[in-house]
Amino acid sequence: MELWFSELHTPNVKLSVKVDKQLYSGQSEFQRIDVFQSPEFGRFLVLDGYVMLTEKDEFIYHEMIVHVPMAVHPGVKKVLVIGAGDGGVIRELTKYPEIEHIDLVEIDEQVVQVCREFLPRTSCKLDDDRVHICYEDGLKFVRFKENEYDLIIVDSTDPFGPGEGLFTKEFYGNCYKALKEDGIMVNQHESPFYEADATACMRAHKRIVESFPISRVYQAHIPTYPSGHWLFGFASKKYHPVHDLDAERWLERELDTLYYTPKLHEGAFCLPAYVEKLLRKVEVHG
Repeated sequence: MELWFSELHTPNVKLSVKVDKQLYSGQSEFQRIDVFQSPEFGRFLVLDGYVMLTEKDEFIYHEMIVHVPMAVHPGVKKVLVIGAGDGGVIRELTKYPEIEHIDLVEIDEQVVQVCREFLPRTSCKLDDDRVHICYEDGLKFVRFKENEYDLIIVDSTDPFGPGEGLFTKEFYGNCYKALKEDGIMVNQHESPFYEADATACMRAHKRIVESFPISRVYQAHIPTYPSGHWLFGFASKKYHPVHDLDAERWLERELDTLYYTPKLHEGAFCLPAYVEKLLRKVEVHG
């Protein structure tokens, strides 16, 4: 008997992955959590029926959400990570010795526990001395912070369910306030390809543009995400993501990456015409 996991990307499109076995299934206070073993993608994490990461392609997402801001900001010491209970963002951040303190705010403790047990490749650095895990709503946590962080990474789930509040104007405004005067915020920005995703993407971009003086969008190719074409947002009070990229400084670190390079960094901000048009709509009429 063949077992397949299917995720609807639209009412007319679905991604199906052949599964060897289900390793975990549980219901937390917030969402259903499943972990599967597959021949093609290795282990993969599913929340409320949506693929969050697979062992085979998670490096793309995690490298692009971390190394892009780290190659731009010259002095990141304190970082706030919202969401990211799987630990992939933390794994990439801990590669930087100059980072002194990382606050990881995850609403669902069960996600962290499950990832520690079943996804050791991503959760391997959660016990780093610099990491402080706080189980609460990221929206509430950031509300009381001011001038505290050099970098905020918003690794949220989709803009409905537990992650919904992380796409509001109030949230982005609070992130702005929580950042130091040269701080950077990076967030996952959804996909521009399918209509419903594109709408969510435009909504998020509009709210970020209203909150930050510098706001740019960049892209990566992630095979298991809807359409494979995924966007990230780069917002800053001071630094431009391309003009202020210090490629030489980043290369000197000799970090081991599978996707990110400073050359790719520059190219990632060159968006297809249809994406530029989408974003321009909300920038102009914002």
